[in-house]
Amino acid sequence: MSFDTQPTVVKTTATGPAATRPTVDQVDVRGPRFAAWITTAVLALVLVLSNVQTTAAAVVLAVQAVVFAVGAVSGPRRSPYGALFANIVAPRLGPTTEREPTAPLKFAQLVGFAFAAVGVLAFALGAPVVAAVATGFALFAAFLNAAFAFCLGCQIYPLVARLRTQSARA
Repeated sequence: MSFDTQPTVVKTTATGPAATRPTVDQVDVRGPRFAAWITTAVLALVLVLSNVQTTAAAVVLAVQAVVFAVGAVSGPRRSPYGALFANIVAPRLGPTTEREPTAPLKFAQLVGFAFAAVGVLAFALGAPVVAAVATGFALFAAFLNAAFAFCLGCQIYPLVARLRTQSARA
């Protein structure tokens, strides 16, 4: 994964087919927000299930961890929620006017994967409180993105990119 792009939103001024065609390294900003709403619902379900049936909560969180992993490796367009947006939701919407780079989104998915993996591991080790805390952190970040278009992982991304660049120079 490359850590060299600043998270920015690009306003598209083109109209017609060129306005709806995604560029190689940018996506429609509505896609990640849509995915964040689904992620919010899934993680809230995990927290509810963790009070009733920890095995079910662990399974749902493990599935979400896989979704995060696919998004971190393949990017937002190839993640399950991104594909759902692209194939079912986006065709029903008007053309996009804003795009954002994929690298910060991939990093955000990696962070989500880390929290989900900790949660799954904690469930497996019989530490449901640790699992709930890890899930809660991921839920908080997903809700921020969904409700307020504030991607916490995307905000952290430039710092990580800068640290990675500085360590490569040393």
